[in-house]
Amino acid sequence: MASVTSLSDSVQQQLATALSAALPDAGSADPLLRRSDRADFQANGILALAKKAKANPRELATQVVEQVRSGDVIKDIEVSGPGFLNITIADRAITENLAARYADSDRLGVPFAAHPGTTVIDYAQPNVAKEMHVGHLRSAVIGDAVVQLLEFTGESVVRRHHIGDWGTQFGMLIQFLDEHPHELDHKSAQVSGEEAMSNLDRLYKAARKLFDSDEEFKTRARRRVVDLQAGDPHTLAVWQKFVDESKIYFFSVFEKLDMEIRDPDIVGESGYNDMLAETCRLLEESGVAVRSEGALCVFFEDVKGPDGNPVPLIVQKSDGGYGYAATDLSAIRDRVFNLKANSLLYVVDARQALHFRMVFETARRAGWLNDDVTAFQLAFGTVLGKDGKPFKTREGETVKLVDLLDEAVERATAVVREKAEKVGLSEQEIVENGRYVGIGAVKYADLSTSAVRDYKFDLDQMVSLNGDTSVYLQYAYARIKSILRKAGEARPTAHPELALAPAERALGLHLDQFGETVLEVAASHEPHKLASYLYQLASLLTTFYDQCPVLKAETPEQVENRLFLVDLTARTLHKGMDLLGIRTPERL
Repeated sequence: MASVTSLSDSVQQQLATALSAALPDAGSADPLLRRSDRADFQANGILALAKKAKANPRELATQVVEQVRSGDVIKDIEVSGPGFLNITIADRAITENLAARYADSDRLGVPFAAHPGTTVIDYAQPNVAKEMHVGHLRSAVIGDAVVQLLEFTGESVVRRHHIGDWGTQFGMLIQFLDEHPHELDHKSAQVSGEEAMSNLDRLYKAARKLFDSDEEFKTRARRRVVDLQAGDPHTLAVWQKFVDESKIYFFSVFEKLDMEIRDPDIVGESGYNDMLAETCRLLEESGVAVRSEGALCVFFEDVKGPDGNPVPLIVQKSDGGYGYAATDLSAIRDRVFNLKANSLLYVVDARQALHFRMVFETARRAGWLNDDVTAFQLAFGTVLGKDGKPFKTREGETVKLVDLLDEAVERATAVVREKAEKVGLSEQEIVENGRYVGIGAVKYADLSTSAVRDYKFDLDQMVSLNGDTSVYLQYAYARIKSILRKAGEARPTAHPELALAPAERALGLHLDQFGETVLEVAASHEPHKLASYLYQLASLLTTFYDQCPVLKAETPEQVENRLFLVDLTARTLHKGMDLLGIRTPERL
């Protein structure tokens, strides 16, 4: 299906043409069209243009109105105030545009981005042999939504999960497992993520205890780090056991999050080992990095410590070891030259902003990033408890992600169960919907907040049926599905000849903006704006229900037209929620 030009785009084009005719010297003038509560749209770009052309804004606005052909789309256009234009759209145009969207069941008329490219997105970065905590939630949820949005708009997306699978801590673990070879044995062929994590956790604590109390073990463990970095086959084989065991756990958590993480997309720190020496050589030979007290460093004019001295990015330590910067810079080389990306996106905690600023600037100086190949950190804030402080358990420990998700599902299942009898849900449906509502609640609470802001993790609020929550949107969807099931012989059919009530117009104009919203959100990597659009859609639907009976409308044509309106609303909610990684159950 071809994409559908939105009504606001049609109006924008007509006004731009009229502006050029009224002010031939203006070039391509932007009428600055906005939705308005005075009319359907308001254009207020004429004020600035009149000022520039030293013209009277009201006179210029009147000339523009004379140039605009009222007709198929624009029903009425009038000058208001100092030179604003108020525009009303014809009812027929609204219905016809929505009918074109309705006919395109896959994309709802959403166009593809004008210039798609290749984006590598780095998100969901857990650490091997460590429990995932609430901080990993945001990277995973935001990253997954951005992946869905970019792919939907035609971008080629390469997913990368840069897991922490390398470093000195592995010396201790490998040595301990070598000396206690059965610590990671499984009870049966089927291993749950829970069992895998408890194995790793137990081993980690035992190894740590020995490392802290036994000097000889500490020496052996440190030697193991050297063997690991030198690529000793036996040491690598033991290390691989930790990676494999951790993956069993990771995949179980991502499955709980209803998120697809594929094994080939997991390229941890170790994946760039073979590139580290060359990365350092390239930086040193080009003069981007210099030796300082034996370490290979990159300096910046604007990065200074509290003492006023420059703080460098250390690419290689004086003992020859490599830091995170060497790995991150090697990953950039791989993503730009091997994966041919023209955009690199990092969904990483805002507290790492300085590190990434220095890494990106280093890569720019080295010529790996430029105007055609850009890198961007999609920084996110902290998850806070109800008290507004960083989210911790009562004992002051970081909250385990699995515990959090289980509790959300438990709460949501209770909410679903309360209403289940009325809808006639089976036990299986209650359990399934409880999962979709619980996980949806957690994801939506995260995604409906601008990523850079901290947000409060409040499960009571998240699973509430009132307010800006995913459950409110899921119920709106299920309610429409219920109406469609009750419609009997009546079929959703567009009737452009019918006049629309104010609530139908408001709902219709908002539905028509879905395409431009999706493109805008994908381009700016701001899923919270899509969440906001969907919440508004559900709110307009509620108003529509209150004012416009659907199955008891006055004529058969009106019943069909209203069924068509609510069905398109359901499809839009379903598609929008899907792009955020949230399920919409058919019955709730």
